Amino acid sequence: MAVPTNKRTTLADLLAIEDHDRLEIIGGEIVEKAMPSWRHARAETKYGEILAPFNRKPGGPRGPGGWWIGTEVHVGYGAEMYCHDVAGWRRDRVPEMPDDFPVAIRPDWVCEIVSPKHEKRDFVTKPQTLHAAEVPYYWILHPEEQMLIIQRWTAKGYLTILSASAGQTVRAQPFDAIEIRVGELFGDDDEAG
Repeated sequence: MAVPTNKRTTLADLLAIEDHDRLEIIGGEIVEKAMPSWRHARAETKYGEILAPFNRKPGGPRGPGGWWIGTEVHVGYGAEMYCHDVAGWRRDRVPEMPDDFPVAIRPDWVCEIVSPKHEKRDFVTKPQTLHAAEVPYYWILHPEEQMLIIQRWTAKGYLTILSASAGQTVRAQPFDAIEIRVGELFGDDDEAG
């Protein structure tokens, strides 16, 4: 749902809407985030499980740590505001959990899970904004196609450094300290290790 306006929407305009949890500001308009499919919701949950070794203080027996990782995080980029499916901040750069609304500190990693009919946002619109903000890593997870695309920031644009599909095991930057069985991101609990 796009709310037509004659002026660029501001954060104050969005906050004036009673139920604004699933809203974003894209291209100066308030846009409703796509309702997640079962596959989309499952992928978001699996990210939490798979990346849990990073989502804690550095060191310790349960993994490398060093990140703040959250789902459905609203982040502001100037006039734009996205509700990222999954986003992370390195704790060495951001020592306190970023919990303002929207988060004003750019993430170190963002993952968008593609929703049908919203591919342009995930493959074109959001990467352009994230690149301008110098977000170091952008992941795109496509549940219907069962593929994972890893992109790294360069001055000329995002560079795809890894493409993988279910059945493959990868070490994906910036979380290359662990192996990720790509099928698990799509909910394949039975994928061989």
